[in-house]
Amino acid sequence: MEHVVVRTTAAGMPLAVQRAGREWLIGAEPVRWYERVSWWESQRRMPKGLSRMDVEVWRVQARLGRNARSELTTMELLRDQQGGGWKLRLASAA
Repeated sequence: MEHVVVRTTAAGMPLAVQRAGREWLIGAEPVRWYERVSWWESQRRMPKGLSRMDVEVWRVQARLGRNARSELTTMELLRDQQGGGWKLRLASAA
């Protein structure tokens, strides 16, 4: 998974995604949910202080830059539990 930078509102809703040096602006209402992950598939031990691994996921539709005619791309963003940043799980043209 690719690490990305997500700019959010004060309430935590995504506004923009920076990926590979380019900014993608959110162009539709994002959807949020939580998933339980199998921590043993990515780590050798359960991270200290966590009794379970629920991961925040956002599905956003974004367009490249401020070009209103740019095609929307769907992205699934996962909150990185260890670093607090974001990872891109999926990106596809809408």
